[in-house]
Amino acid sequence: MLRKMGEAVARVARKVNETVESSSDTLDLADCKLVSFPICIYKVLRNVSDQIHLITLANNELKSLTSKFMTTFSQLRELRLEGNYLYRLPNEVSSLQHLRAIDLSRNQFQDFPEQLTTLPALETINLEENEIVGEYTPDLDGGGGGGTTRDHLDLFSFGSIVC
Repeated sequence: MLRKMGEAVARVARKVNETVESSSDTLDLADCKLVSFPICIYKVLRNVSDQIHLITLANNELKSLTSKFMTTFSQLRELRLEGNYLYRLPNEVSSLQHLRAIDLSRNQFQDFPEQLTTLPALETINLEENEIVGEYTPDLDGGGGGGTTRDHLDLFSFGSIVC
């Protein structure tokens, strides 16, 4: 068990170092058995966090993301969180003003994450295979006028949800 944990930690460290060394705009931590986003990554990426435009945390064991994650990676264009145990997003997701796509499929959302309606650049939301039931039409202008419009949300993968 400890050996597998050590291998997982080494894999995360290797992937983070590759991102820093190559000045990549992508951080791929998919399939790393993460139960939370490692705090040490904030320090390692502090000088390049604004250059990260895509983060993949797919197929881990995440139950939540912190507000620090959202504010640290505020320049994200795409966030892939499919295949975790997420059931909510922090309110600070509203700081992702450049986010164009978010994949929340195969998680445990029971309600549509309404904070997403405030993101002006958002075009794609994938919520397939969650626990959302019933009919839901999001407030597409976020109540603030000038927010996200139906034109910006051209793809909803909600299964039985009607938008």
